Amino acid sequence: MIHIQDVHKQFVAQSGGSLFKRAPKRVVRAVQGVSLRADNGRITGLLGANGAGKTTTLRMLAGLFPPDAGQMAVDGIVVKDAPLKALARMGILGDAHGLYPRLSARENIVYYGRLQGMDAGAADARAAELARLLDMGGILDRRAEGFSQGERMKTALARALVHDPANIVLDEPTNGLDVLATRALREALRWLRSPEGGSKCIVFSTHIMQEVEHLCDEVVVVSKGRSVANGSVPELLEQAGESRFEDAFVKLAFPEEVAA
Repeated sequence: MIHIQDVHKQFVAQSGGSLFKRAPKRVVRAVQGVSLRADNGRITGLLGANGAGKTTTLRMLAGLFPPDAGQMAVDGIVVKDAPLKALARMGILGDAHGLYPRLSARENIVYYGRLQGMDAGAADARAAELARLLDMGGILDRRAEGFSQGERMKTALARALVHDPANIVLDEPTNGLDVLATRALREALRWLRSPEGGSKCIVFSTHIMQEVEHLCDEVVVVSKGRSVANGSVPELLEQAGESRFEDAFVKLAFPEEVAA
């Protein structure tokens, strides 16, 4: 289970200026109150436009930097207090897949398994199991250099799942994927959510309406750094008084523009 409670994060940025004149600093309030509760055996979507604060929120969840306010917990472990312990409970697929190009898909997966404390035999067996789940048989022993975007995604996802985490976090995982790769990812996530797949807690961010409609049990709408609505797709449609989910999202995320 993942619990995010009213988190905030701001950064001090400096842009412009010249050789002789230093640019003034400005405060960027990237996250201004995001809350989310994701339960086991469910897929929870963090839905928002680009720049809404989704990636910053998930990076805080991964322990890359602490929130300025609010709290995040994974299976009851407060991320700020025990980041490595919380991280061990998660499999994270970030926006940059970062595969080692000179290693094969299998070697990439096994390497991450060893980093998670698995012995070589267990990590290799897990790599083979994940290759079957994600239909990676044809690429398992190929170098990652030259992989297509879909092949990279599958390898990165297998790497994130190698230690069989209870919680899976994905930041816009379908970016750049073709239709077949997107369908394969959806099927894998549905299986992982199921009792047969371990009833995983799955959180993923996206700005694509169809992903949410096809996959999510629960949706948190994020706008301008804040969570502004949450519920199932039918609940959000009812809340917005709309029959199309895209229209509901726009009304919930940008009410001032709808009113104008």
